Amino acid sequence: MSSPPPADRRAAAGSRRRRRGFGLTWWGEAWVTALEERARLDPNRLPRGRSYARGGTVGELTIAPGEVRAAVQGRRVRPYQVRVRVRVLEAEEWDRVLDAVAAQLGHAAALLDGELLPEVADDVRSAGTDLLPGPGELQPRCSCPDWADPCKHAAAVCYLVAGALDADPFSLLLLRGRRRDEVLAGLRARRRSVEVTMAAPDRSQPGTDPGVDARQAYQRSLAPLPAPPLPPQRPGQPAVLPVDPPPGAGLRSEDLVALAADAAARAFQLATGSGDGGLSLDYEADLARRAAELLGTGRGLAALATSAGMPSRELLAWAVTWQHAGRGGLDALRTTWQPAATDVAEGRAALDRLAGQGAVRAWRNRLSRAGLQLRLGGDGLWYRFIRSGGDWVLDGLPSPEPEALVDHDLTC
Repeated sequence: MSSPPPADRRAAAGSRRRRRGFGLTWWGEAWVTALEERARLDPNRLPRGRSYARGGTVGELTIAPGEVRAAVQGRRVRPYQVRVRVRVLEAEEWDRVLDAVAAQLGHAAALLDGELLPEVADDVRSAGTDLLPGPGELQPRCSCPDWADPCKHAAAVCYLVAGALDADPFSLLLLRGRRRDEVLAGLRARRRSVEVTMAAPDRSQPGTDPGVDARQAYQRSLAPLPAPPLPPQRPGQPAVLPVDPPPGAGLRSEDLVALAADAAARAFQLATGSGDGGLSLDYEADLARRAAELLGTGRGLAALATSAGMPSRELLAWAVTWQHAGRGGLDALRTTWQPAATDVAEGRAALDRLAGQGAVRAWRNRLSRAGLQLRLGGDGLWYRFIRSGGDWVLDGLPSPEPEALVDHDLTC
């Protein structure tokens, strides 16, 4: 029985995508189809795996030649470690794959543009090889005690691989054993071989170009310029790293992914005009900004403090201060300077209104009375700090009028 044409396969894949919700491209959907219909996995665990995949319990995927790794949060505190192995193609099989792709210039050009045409899979299959996993080629393993093959955790990882393939079809080739640069080098070598063997054109009778009259050329009406593309609705997500950083590099995969996500968010600000992307920030201010974005997430702050070589408690204070008052608040927290006596007179008068709480103590730009401190920032604003344990903690937004920062204490 002959296979349906590519257009029909893509239409069928589109209907399945709407039903399942996994795979936005034909090759991502083809992965899901191979997973459910060809890989001979336990069908009783696949629905649970789809639920886990949609529930956000799967961590970052790491795709490498012949395997996918991820941590999946189950019922226990410690996440389970999942590894899904895929058979790597032999060298002669890869020769057939590259020959099939290079045989059609349009197929190779599409792959260089990040698109895997359905015809490529057909040509490769006709040559006796298959890019998609066949019966018995998927080998899921999980550290959980479930005996099923796969368990729901491993099945969830298998489904989310479709999203990684949507983002980069080279991930499918990587799973089969060849990295992007190896595939491109093989295609270029084959294209050069084809070009060398082609006969040189006959130049004995060079053609003549009649040219175009200049007046006719300038009288042509120009087509309207295309509208510039609009920015996306949200910042993009970083691609899954194909391999971990080399041992001893001092880098972790999750750190690189976090930096890539942060760079995408800053680029999104520049593209949409919603901010300057933090380009004006120095190291300390940018560190405080990144820490403030981690507040309330329950993760990452301690690791960021360790990477920055500072105590977590200090970085937490920076993050809270940045969240309240941005760079001006961070400067008021960390630095002191010597203003003129007339500049701090208003702050002293505001604190004098707090009766029965001792004398006002002044040191440089800081005025303290009992558990309250006013700091004059270099931006001309006053910042209110309160005593918390042995630290001074920023307590709200700044104000140009120090009296506004002590009104709450006068009315309580």
